[in-house]
Amino acid sequence: MLPSLFVSHGAPSFPLTDAPARAFLEQLASRLPERPRAILVISAHWETATPQVTAGAINDTIHDFHGFPRELYDIRYPAPGSTWLVDRVADIIEGAGQTVRRDAARGLDHGAWVPLRLVYPDADIPVVQLSVQTALGPDYHFQIGRLLAPLRDQGVLIVGSGSFTHDLSSFREYFHALNAAAPDWVDQFAEWMSDAIEQGRVSDLIAYRNRAPHARRNHPTEEHLLPLFVAMGAGNDERSKHLHRSTTHGVLRMDAFAFGGEA
Repeated sequence: MLPSLFVSHGAPSFPLTDAPARAFLEQLASRLPERPRAILVISAHWETATPQVTAGAINDTIHDFHGFPRELYDIRYPAPGSTWLVDRVADIIEGAGQTVRRDAARGLDHGAWVPLRLVYPDADIPVVQLSVQTALGPDYHFQIGRLLAPLRDQGVLIVGSGSFTHDLSSFREYFHALNAAAPDWVDQFAEWMSDAIEQGRVSDLIAYRNRAPHARRNHPTEEHLLPLFVAMGAGNDERSKHLHRSTTHGVLRMDAFAFGGEA
């Protein structure tokens, strides 16, 4: 069975950088137990009040950033959609009492296509994206993951894509070099989170904002950590594995985790 995954997608320029996290993603497919039937990706860059899913036949590539090299805007990731997976996701979430909106016009934002292009560069696996509801917090997203966990039995790779740390104000203020060392307040937060994940301390993780050191500095807003909670919930209390740890630009921890399966 496939695990659920959390990956850090980095800055939009990540596909053009020579970084350890990029090398990790480029070989991740070989570490998974099987090729997915389809991929459900939960990206930090699609925030909605209520759940929405992409529902197009072919996913457009959204370049939701500006001021980057021209070659980045030339990248396309035209993965097909999946009517079957859209219906399954909607049925599952609606069965829990929520409404799910299908959006046939929206494509994949860079939080989705950047990591997927590195893991599955041929764009030949169907992809559906699910939005996050930032105002509803970690426990809500953990429970959404719980609901979606049965999809793993049907060959769906559930990928939460965000950033293990995400203080962009520090990045903009100091403009850290690509390989800059992480300051203590970044590593202290990341290591507390890593230990809690390894030890299965779900209640601590859900309350990370009040319990983890420097939590609010590393995540002034929560959208980039919420995909982690979906992946955790979809892991269905199975063993977790810390797949990768590194830092880009000093303040962006690029850690990745697998939950369940045989990663």
